Amino acid sequence: MSTRDIITIGGSTGALDALKCIFANLPAGLQAAVFVVMHIASDGGDMLADILDAAGPMAVKMAAEGDIIENGRAYIAPAGRHLLVDKGTIRLGQGPRENMVRPAVDPLFRSAALSYGPRVIGMVLSGMLDDGAAGLAAVKRCGGLTVVQDPADAQADEMPLKALDACAVDYRAAASKLAQTLVQLTNQPAPPPLPVPGDIALEVQIAAGPLSTTEMIAQIATPVALSCPSCSGVLSEIAEPSRLRFRCQIGHAYTADALDKEQEAAIAEAVGVALRVLEERHTLLTKMAADAKRRGHNRSVQQFEEKAADYRRRADTIRKAAIDGMV
Repeated sequence: MSTRDIITIGGSTGALDALKCIFANLPAGLQAAVFVVMHIASDGGDMLADILDAAGPMAVKMAAEGDIIENGRAYIAPAGRHLLVDKGTIRLGQGPRENMVRPAVDPLFRSAALSYGPRVIGMVLSGMLDDGAAGLAAVKRCGGLTVVQDPADAQADEMPLKALDACAVDYRAAASKLAQTLVQLTNQPAPPPLPVPGDIALEVQIAAGPLSTTEMIAQIATPVALSCPSCSGVLSEIAEPSRLRFRCQIGHAYTADALDKEQEAAIAEAVGVALRVLEERHTLLTKMAADAKRRGHNRSVQQFEEKAADYRRRADTIRKAAIDGMV
């Protein structure tokens, strides 16, 4: 009889302390394989693997393409690749970024749900925004168990809170209790597999990469009047109940929260550029008016001064709106 022997863990800001606490208390002979995705810098995969390997008795390594999955071992997602599990082996996906990151938590959770169904334990730790929430719902849809770090215990509570909102989470606990929870759950027999929803399988295929197609996206999403922050392509709304999510034709994926953050950043950048250009126009026209006055071109002086005043008014309007939080 199969047991709950596939543990997938995702986190971001503040998750390192929780991970060290978990790995300090996981036994070397744990009858399960552990997979970890954190939003990391370009050199962060090796460093995270070393930190967690030193934290406790379990053997930890950075995941490599084609690794055979072994119980009692943990695999860390390398920078720049999605960590996927595929019926006994590891795949490193080259697919598009999700929520502006690769590796992302959601692809790992979906791939585990696709390959292992009820044998999966999905866990979301501290982090910003909501990566992991849709993936945790996929684990639940395929019969797996879901665990969330107690938001009150998390340094950044957004990922845990969004995960709790995405599905009926089975367990939540402080970081100090999570390893004990995992050990207990791995001793439980897994129920029979459930049919895997087609959208989960398709999104795993997209994460494996390198690119999706318009036809693939059309199977799970409907175009909407929004553009992708990464490539400016048309976004489509994914027909999935747990989260409001979008993908473009290339496959870049966003939750509504992540898209909102990217749009706010784009507005701030555009406002900054507009202010700079308006200020430079005012400066140039003021100098041109002074030069015309020096040359005795009185008609030009008036024209340049009027234009400079107009650009000053425009710049002041945008600056006030930015200060008031309107743009």
